Amino acid sequence: MLERIVRLWPFVLGVVVAVSMPTDDSSAETVALANVLLLLPLVYLMVAKAGRRKATWPVLLLLTGAYVLLRALDVVAPSIVFTGTALAVLVWGALDGEFRGSRVFRIQALGMLAFGALALTALFVDPVLGRHLVAAGWFLHGIWDFAHLRKDAVVSRSYAKWCGTLDLLVAVQLVLLGG
Repeated sequence: MLERIVRLWPFVLGVVVAVSMPTDDSSAETVALANVLLLLPLVYLMVAKAGRRKATWPVLLLLTGAYVLLRALDVVAPSIVFTGTALAVLVWGALDGEFRGSRVFRIQALGMLAFGALALTALFVDPVLGRHLVAAGWFLHGIWDFAHLRKDAVVSRSYAKWCGTLDLLVAVQLVLLGG
């Protein structure tokens, strides 16, 4: 019984976080979720660069703390900081040969570019289209999480379970509220 609870806690936490997130149909909330959409693949990219799955939750906490601080200070948009961080990690990977030497890093770099393009595009288009792009990004990232869970690759299994559950539920909320 205890083993089953240990295996299921990330799914339960994903549901709890998704239900407690203040999603509404405002453009401000879409912008906030677009900013968080940038954070999701950045976790994968940073963990792949570090080559340490055990870094998954600390990296998530670091980026979440940065997001909360940036939102509170309201001086610079989280999208700018996360995009800059992703670019720095990508340049670092190019300079130290990681692109040539690590298929895992290349895949995470492509994921960062694809999800980043969706999130950033959503910030600059019509709010209704932006909401749909953000929903698509969250949905696709949920698929990304579960694909990594199935392969048991890059991030910790608990993170992939939690994030995949959260992502899919947020995507559904965005679509339902955007009606």
